[in-house]
Amino acid sequence: MAVQDHCVIVGGSIAGLLAARVASEHFSHVTLIEREQLTDHDGPRKAVPQGHHIHALLARGQQILAELFPGLVADLEADGVPVGDFGTSLSWYFGGQMIRKVQTDLTCVAAGRPLFERHLRRRVEALPNVHVETGAEVTGLRAGERGGRVTGVGVHHVGSGRAGTYLDADLVIDASGRGSRAPRWLEQLGYPAPEEDVVRMDLVYTTCDFEAPLEFDPIGDDIALIPVATPELPRGAIFARLSDRYAVSLTGILGDHPPREMDAFLRYTASLPVPAIHEAVSRATPMGPPASFHFPASVRPRYDRMRRLPEGMVILGDAFARFNPVYGQGMTVAALAADLLRRHLANGPVRSVAFARDLGRLVDAPWNLAAGADLGFPGVQGQRTVATRLGNAYISRLQRKASHDPHLSRTFLRVAGLVDSPAALLRPDVVARTLAA
Repeated sequence: MAVQDHCVIVGGSIAGLLAARVASEHFSHVTLIEREQLTDHDGPRKAVPQGHHIHALLARGQQILAELFPGLVADLEADGVPVGDFGTSLSWYFGGQMIRKVQTDLTCVAAGRPLFERHLRRRVEALPNVHVETGAEVTGLRAGERGGRVTGVGVHHVGSGRAGTYLDADLVIDASGRGSRAPRWLEQLGYPAPEEDVVRMDLVYTTCDFEAPLEFDPIGDDIALIPVATPELPRGAIFARLSDRYAVSLTGILGDHPPREMDAFLRYTASLPVPAIHEAVSRATPMGPPASFHFPASVRPRYDRMRRLPEGMVILGDAFARFNPVYGQGMTVAALAADLLRRHLANGPVRSVAFARDLGRLVDAPWNLAAGADLGFPGVQGQRTVATRLGNAYISRLQRKASHDPHLSRTFLRVAGLVDSPAALLRPDVVARTLAA
């Protein structure tokens, strides 16, 4: 396998760290550039405004990370992170009904974002051919004649007074998240801006951490209670046991936003379809005031539909597709992209258009699951098709039947965990059980 010389990764969050791990196998040198100073402190980073809130690593993401970082789950467990089965450690509620708990043999890891990211960063920084450069930002791309190949990046060292520098690169990976400048950089090289798919739901997350142990604990040895918002019951929540605390993330859309004032926060929990959550937190001690995060819309720039892209550059993570965080898909889709990048690099230099198209096909399933569910709410803005409407009606019925059918529950959870494709929901045995009187 040929080894290329230098890979530059823009962005030091989870997508960037996973890309660095994969690139380290195929490049002599890997430079990861991150504007923020990365430290091992316990709190969320300023550049990750959603870091205060509960994060989910879905089952397929856990499988990929276990391959890339052997022993990671064991290390997290040793750090106090709850680990359990995706189908028995989580209590899933749809329309106020809990679907049957069932063994899935899929692992759920309940690490908060700062702790999870810290474990990944330590492992990546320990790789001998990876250099993490903090306090720096990429100012633009350098390209060859007619912008056909990216040859490097310009770098500005924030607040240092140093002159800007230039780094040669055989491959540039944009993992800079929702603030990605890739559309502008591509336009500067003579490429059109990508079309965008947008689903506007005006989501607000409000999260409060509580001291452990709880006076009233409805979770016990499990990991979380999750009443998922539905059009009939549009207020949702995640109530989770973390390594050193409990946390409640309340969700509201279309202007019905969970408040940050504590009394109002508790009144909001009382409106949830799972009364045990309100009983638990109303008798618990907050570790600080609630924090909110506004997510106006899911956005998917359609790089996968572009007929031409410069060679020597790929885009992944939230820069490629930004999902409604309620569904917990972001970290797992970043892991899927890293796994795809690994397979492309195994065949030689990455072809930009081919990678974007393959990643687009991978993103289709989680995007359709999340966007389809959001479009079930009448006030959400986005393109609805007949397939979207029929799919929402069918999945709603399946979820109701899954409250007493373990086969449907297991099938749904494997799809929600991105282990099986959505086509599994349309197998004849599943359809028959769903549509049965």
